[in-house]
Amino acid sequence: MSYAVTNPATGETVKTFDTISDEDLQAAIAAADSVFRTWSRSTTVQERAALVRRVGELHVERRQQLADIIVLEMGKPVEQALAEVDFAGAIYEYYADHADEFLKDEPIQLLDGDGSAVVRRSALGVLLGIMPWNFPYYQVARFAGPNLVIGNTILLKHAEQCPESAAAIQQIFLDAGFPEGAYVNIYASHPQIETVIADPRVQGVSLTGSERAGAKVAEIAGRNLKKVVLELGGSDPFILLSTDDLDAAVQNAVDARLDNSGQSCNAAKRFVVIDDLYDSFLSKFTEKLAEVEASDPTSEESALGPLSSLKAAENLDEQVKRAVENGATLVRGGGRNGAFFETTVLTDVTPENPASKEEFFGPVAQVFRAKDEDDAVRIANDTPFGLGSYLYTTDKEQASRVADRIEAGMVFVNVVLADGAELPFGGVKRSGSGRELGRFGADEFVNKKLIRVGNDW
Repeated sequence: MSYAVTNPATGETVKTFDTISDEDLQAAIAAADSVFRTWSRSTTVQERAALVRRVGELHVERRQQLADIIVLEMGKPVEQALAEVDFAGAIYEYYADHADEFLKDEPIQLLDGDGSAVVRRSALGVLLGIMPWNFPYYQVARFAGPNLVIGNTILLKHAEQCPESAAAIQQIFLDAGFPEGAYVNIYASHPQIETVIADPRVQGVSLTGSERAGAKVAEIAGRNLKKVVLELGGSDPFILLSTDDLDAAVQNAVDARLDNSGQSCNAAKRFVVIDDLYDSFLSKFTEKLAEVEASDPTSEESALGPLSSLKAAENLDEQVKRAVENGATLVRGGGRNGAFFETTVLTDVTPENPASKEEFFGPVAQVFRAKDEDDAVRIANDTPFGLGSYLYTTDKEQASRVADRIEAGMVFVNVVLADGAELPFGGVKRSGSGRELGRFGADEFVNKKLIRVGNDW
């Protein structure tokens, strides 16, 4: 396995990094375990929160440097890269602000007997985070922020194409005042990761990535009785049932599809439109997408950069061609130039077409015609995934009714790009298990210890 920075816009490999040795990996695990047993147990929540707050501040102070790194590593348009760094900073700040609230004792009203009972939250120990390339800072923040406040320590295996951002994040934790071992970046191979998960000093693992990676990690974690949180793929529906402003709904649909050049797990990917709006939506949506051209991600004007790698673009190209071979209509796009991919629209994707069950990680949209509300819900749920969803309607009762029927971990009504540090993120079905962000994200890797006292003190 090779950790390397390869500019997807040019194909040039800029820098390579050595995989960690087995000896150094064992030292990293030992350091994280030692810091948990000493520093974590001797510090207060407030002291750890102050350090996490400083991590957030350093992200913002170094925002341009950090953004430039990921523009080079995975082709993110620079303005979006800057926004990601800022969001990561806000997540660390959020957990610093709410540390006391999330970790306070929770009293339990006794049904019988004297005395009292509380649930007290405490750290579990060393955790392993396995992070993807599409949001190099944000993904780490939502895992590391709450867990370091809690007192867990972190081993972080980042994507092979993000070694420089991985190193920059570790340096921020050190510069913020965390002791060495509290947050440790490891350039580990897949076999080495299996070793880490199996190590008795490691208490849990969180992975954001593909279904295949999630299944493998869950299998290893299960064999070793380790807690696991999985955030996997998505093929999120954008359901349009009614609108007072079709142009605004179309623009929101475009924004929801093209965020991060279409390489977002919870991007809208399947657009399910009620029959009487379908033709107008398809025409306007296609026209708007056609206006967005892939361009140099270092430009402040770029809204669509290259895909993360040449391989990613080739895979997407194969998916589109396979969809068409199986009966889909290519309304526009489908062209590829190296890692740059045209905005693309597919229609007439039947349930028998493999494309209807796949995740398209790039600027490719599928548009479906729905006869009525029930048909729209059926199409939306006809997927192995269940991460997020988007619902547009002018009917409040319909919004509540349909939101209840959508098989997903998240439903956004009449709004897109509305993720927040306070909002729990996660899915159902093959999109994973567990939650990150918000109060629920701080409740995954904790010991919810019951303390029952038999007398009134």
